[in-house]
Order: sequence, then C-alpha cells, then structure tokens
Amino acid sequence: MNEVAPGLEELAAELEAVADKLRSEAIDTDEAADLVERCAELAQRIGAEIDVRSRSAGEAEGQERLL
Repeated sequence: MNEVAPGLEELAAELEAVADKLRSEAIDTDEAADLVERCAELAQRIGAEIDVRSRSAGEAEGQERLL
C-alpha cells in the first residue's frame, strides 16, 4: 500500500464538503446515512493523522533531549 495519504488539509476540506452536503435539505435519508458514515470515517482518519504527527513531534523532541 504505497498510496500517499492525503494531508490534514485535504481531509478537513473533504469533511467540510461532506458536512455541507449533509446539511443540505435536498438529500434523502439513505444518502444522509451514507454521508454520516463518511463524516465518521474522515474524522477517524483526521484523528489518526493528528496522533501520528504528535507522536513524531514527541519523538523528535525526545531525541533533542538526548543530545
């Protein structure tokens, strides 16, 4: 799996677009359910990306302390 993962900015933009569509009154209940699932998936991916970045930052900080 060598796909480049989208960055936080791209994920956040997609989440915002999906949430905007979800707020639209022109969708049916099935589409709304799909959009809610997509929002949850995107939020999970954003959280995972933030975790990875914070761990990386913490590890780099720890390396500086060792020097």
